[in-house]
Amino acid sequence: MKKKVAIISAVIGAAAFTIGVAQTNQSMMKAVVLNDYGGPEVLKYQDAPRPEPKNDEILVRVMAAGVNPVDSYVRQGMFAKRGLDNRPLIIGSDIAGIVEKTGADVKKFKAGDKVYAYLSVARGGAYAEFAVAKESETALKPKNISFEEAAAVPLAGTTAWQALIDSAKIDKGQTVLIHGGSGGVGSFAIQIAKARGAKVIATASTAHQRLLKQLGVDQAIDYTTTKFEDVVKGVDVVLNCARADALSRSYGVVKKGGVIVSITDEPDQAECAKRDLRCSRLGAHPEAKALDELTKLIEARKMTPIVSQTFPLAEANKAHQQIETRHTLGKIVLRVADEKK
Repeated sequence: MKKKVAIISAVIGAAAFTIGVAQTNQSMMKAVVLNDYGGPEVLKYQDAPRPEPKNDEILVRVMAAGVNPVDSYVRQGMFAKRGLDNRPLIIGSDIAGIVEKTGADVKKFKAGDKVYAYLSVARGGAYAEFAVAKESETALKPKNISFEEAAAVPLAGTTAWQALIDSAKIDKGQTVLIHGGSGGVGSFAIQIAKARGAKVIATASTAHQRLLKQLGVDQAIDYTTTKFEDVVKGVDVVLNCARADALSRSYGVVKKGGVIVSITDEPDQAECAKRDLRCSRLGAHPEAKALDELTKLIEARKMTPIVSQTFPLAEANKAHQQIETRHTLGKIVLRVADEKK
């Protein structure tokens, strides 16, 4: 019996040594790791294994990472309730950086390319010194903006594009009402709509009215002092980026045959049918084609990312404290490495 115990101990000891060697030899990086669900304090800045790209992936040296409301939902465990629990994990969907290495099947990019990408929320990986992105969710970074500005674009910009262009199919001369115009998605949506030749009405708080005007909004509404339904009628499209009761109060301001797209709450389909409206809730998805279109707008100076705050990667918890106020102007970005345009 003692001999058997000795053999088992030796095997366990050898296995532990092998694991230790593997960990030592594996390239490591700094990252913000989620080991437990909870408040912002659960985000831990620590060493983590550096990822390796698969055949259809790119390894990116991350210069900056965007922070989105959905990141806090992942951190709180909301996705785990749907059966998706892959802790420990590195959260985040927005990256801007430099291609370090490419997989065997990657054709569009090479080492040294400056890129930005919208990583799948389920996979994440943005809050780190290195991240892997699929070729299908990556585009060349706009040449005329910094890495920090570029990191603000992917998820929010793609959401705005898919909502207004792919779903609502806005056109020149139409009138678009955007709820939450000063936020991440809303600020991009205003600029996309204006670039398409639409008239834009947008709502925001008193403190954020100046931004609406800077973005070229035709009619800026302070929702703290004015009910939008009292001053708006007959719009072609509503994009709802707000919560509370903005969506339920929007049905009556859209013309017959108009469109409502919500990125927060699900529209009331019975109410929409009664008014002959086309209504949907949009869940955005990574798409390089959308990023390519956003790059064109940015390089043509028809769209500018609004970055209101930046934090070092090690202070991701502070960024999450701010994002959870739900009153962020534009986007918050994490600085991961020294800026190199």
